[in-house]
Amino acid sequence: MNIQANQSLVSAPVVVERVETCLIDLPTIRPHRLSVTVMNGQTLMLVKVFCSDGTVGVGEGTTIGGTAYGGESPESMKLNIDTYIAPVMIGQDANRVQAMMARIGKMAKDNRFAKSAIETALLDALGKRTGLALSELLGGRRRDRLPVAWTLASGDTAKDIAEAERFLAERRHNIFKLKIGAKDIKDDVRHVAEIKRAVGDAASVRVDVNMAWGQTQAAGGMAALADVGCDLVEQPVATAAGLARLKQQNFRIPLMADESITGPQVAYELAKADAADVFAIKIEQNGGLFAAQRTAAIADAAGIELYGGTMLEGAVSTIASAHLFSTFPELRWGTELFGPLLLTEDILSESLDYSDFELAVPSGPGLGLALDEARIRRFARDGYTKVTK
Repeated sequence: MNIQANQSLVSAPVVVERVETCLIDLPTIRPHRLSVTVMNGQTLMLVKVFCSDGTVGVGEGTTIGGTAYGGESPESMKLNIDTYIAPVMIGQDANRVQAMMARIGKMAKDNRFAKSAIETALLDALGKRTGLALSELLGGRRRDRLPVAWTLASGDTAKDIAEAERFLAERRHNIFKLKIGAKDIKDDVRHVAEIKRAVGDAASVRVDVNMAWGQTQAAGGMAALADVGCDLVEQPVATAAGLARLKQQNFRIPLMADESITGPQVAYELAKADAADVFAIKIEQNGGLFAAQRTAAIADAAGIELYGGTMLEGAVSTIASAHLFSTFPELRWGTELFGPLLLTEDILSESLDYSDFELAVPSGPGLGLALDEARIRRFARDGYTKVTK
């Protein structure tokens, strides 16, 4: 399709006709242990935006452990989209995505995860309408494949080592993040040290504390983790001020902000306070792809390195994130887009390409994905809810 044809399509009067949502409950391959919760399954909130030209955009929202991670849940996303967000969208210009999101923002405060799902669906539809991949709508990809970390979170050192060694042998992952913070610091450091000894230089080992430590615990923990060869510490304390105090102590290990980053404004304050060496970029946590893109630009301008984060999303949000991350000028710390691999079931008609330690970014229009509707019906909680005029 040539540029003139693309422009003609984009200028055509295309409006949102209806919005559908559903909840999908999927089991995980094993219990996933974090400092805040233990996950034995994952619930995805799937949203479809139907446009007057026949295009259908798909988006997804999910959280880690329901509300254990934050204020939103898949159930609340669905309710708020059905009740408040979808009615604002009906009859509006589907081509003007940012204008639509601004309109939604006036009528629905906060709800960053729900808005991310809607924005993804609108962009997916726009990409299908214009024949452009989502990454091109976001400025153009710089890479077609992304390094992908795997989180070792069984809670058992021997099991984690066996899992890491298997994935190295299969060339699936050579970056491993360990979930710590629920145990005594000495036990956590010992756990990290044993895994690092087992994988040696064949893999990078990082940790995520999920805000579980106090200030003095974090200071001691970071020093000890540096000594055992850990490469990166993610969000050891809850507050931005606490991160800044740790950063000022100049430990021999980079510090990454994650939960603290809830949008561009907060990212700016973190950068101004020199509170982190690395930013984890998550599309849901920032409130959507455009907001996450602005957060990444702030980090880049401040000399802060980037990591492509995850909310343990399914395939739809994982690939939306991948499209965005593929546009970053630098992606020093790779990504954590392993969410679909944690699930026992695939909701796509064609599985994602995880190989040679990387994830391939689809090149088709929009997200470049096709859903397996039969499988979705099998795992959907109550089927789709439809919102029209």
